Amino acid sequence: MNSLRPDSRTMVALLNFFLIGTACADQTIADLNEAFGVPVFADESLWDDCAEDLAERLKWPQESQTSTDSSYRQYAGPDERFLGCRPYSLALYAEEGKPASLSMIFANKGDAVDYTPGNARRAGNEIRNYKRAIQEDKKNLIAALTKLFGEPVADLFGQGRETRESMKRWNWNGHAFLLASPRDEYVALRVMTTESADAGGRSRIPDSVIREAVAKRIEKRANGDVILKDMPMVNQGPKGYCVPATWERVMRYMGVPADMYTLAMAGQTEAGGGSSVAAVSAGASQAVIQAGRRIESPVMKLDATSVSRFIDRGLPIMWAMFSSPDFNNAINSRMEARKNANDTAAWKKVLADARRQVRKMRSHRDSGHVCMITGYNKHTGEIAISDSWGIEFAERWIMPEEAAAVSQTSTHTVINF
Repeated sequence: MNSLRPDSRTMVALLNFFLIGTACADQTIADLNEAFGVPVFADESLWDDCAEDLAERLKWPQESQTSTDSSYRQYAGPDERFLGCRPYSLALYAEEGKPASLSMIFANKGDAVDYTPGNARRAGNEIRNYKRAIQEDKKNLIAALTKLFGEPVADLFGQGRETRESMKRWNWNGHAFLLASPRDEYVALRVMTTESADAGGRSRIPDSVIREAVAKRIEKRANGDVILKDMPMVNQGPKGYCVPATWERVMRYMGVPADMYTLAMAGQTEAGGGSSVAAVSAGASQAVIQAGRRIESPVMKLDATSVSRFIDRGLPIMWAMFSSPDFNNAINSRMEARKNANDTAAWKKVLADARRQVRKMRSHRDSGHVCMITGYNKHTGEIAISDSWGIEFAERWIMPEEAAAVSQTSTHTVINF
C-alpha cells in the first residue's frame, strides 16, 4: 500500500504550527513595542498597514520606489537599539504599498569594520570585536524573542545552496520572526508573513511573465535616451558592498529574491567589503538558476550600439570598473546641465569639450567598483550607469571614452531569461 509523504517544507510548516503557532498569544502591542524599543506595531498586524505610515513611524527614510515595490532603509547610529542590541542596517520592503517584510542586520563583517587604506591596525581590532559581537547579539536576541514568543524551532530560508540560511523561527499572529547567524558573517532578524516563511524564500516566476514585465520597463525619451526604469535601489552604505548590492538590485529586478548580506556571505566578501564579481556570481548562481534565470558573461565594447543589444530587451549589465575621483568629478559636473540640455547639437559640443579631458583621467587601482549599465543614447553616444549609493546616483550618463578609461574588463555580467 502506497503512502503519501509530505516534503520537508510541509513537515517544517506543520512543526511550526504545533510548536509556535499560538506562542504567547497574550502579548499586547504595547509589550511588543516596548521590547523592540521602537513602535513597530500600530495594531495586531503589520501586513495591512500603509508602508509609508510604518516607515514614518520607524523613521526609516525611503531607499527605493518602483511602480509596484518600495523599500526604506536606515543605517543606524551607535546609540540606537532594537530588541536591546545595536542594529546597523534596518530595512522595510513593501509591495503595492503594503509591508512585505522587515530586515534588521546587527553585528556583521561589513558595517562593523572600516577597511579603508591606512586603517589596517584598527581594522584588525574591529574584526576581533565584530566576531565577539555576533555571538553576543545572537545570544541576546534569542533570549529577547524567546521571552516574547516562547521557544523557537529550526527552519531554513533562502533559494540556492550558498545563500540558504539556517534559522531560528518564532511565530506570532501571522508574523514569522527568523533569526540567522552564519559563523563570522552577521546576525540578521527578518520579519515576514508566516506564509512567506513557510515558502522558504523560494520563488520561480515564469520566463514569459518576466519577459513581459521587463519589456514594459524600457523607457524611450524624446531626447533619444533609452533607459531601464523600475530598477530597485539598494544603498550599500559606508561599506565596500558594491558587488553584492548591485547583484541584489539586478536579481530583484529579474524576479529572483536576494539580499546583499547573504550574497556577501556567498561571495566570501572580506570584512569591511571587497569582493569580486566572479565570487558573488558563483555564490548566487544556484539561486539564479533555481529561480529560472541564467547568468551570461558577454564580451563587449561599452558604447551605445553594443549595450543596446541588452537594454532593448530590458536587461541591465553589471560592469566592473574603477570609480576614481577624476571619473566621478567629470560626470557629476555634467549631470545638472544634462537635465536642461534640450538642444542635441549643443550638448554634443559640451561632450566634445569633455572628451578632450578624458586622456587626463586616471584609474586609481584602489577604487575598484561595480555598477550597472542601464541605458544609452545613440544620438549623443552616451551610456547610463547606476550606482548602489542611494537614489541620487540611480542615473548618471557617461561617454564611451570615459568608460574605456576606467573599465576593469571587457567581460561583463547579465542575468538573462
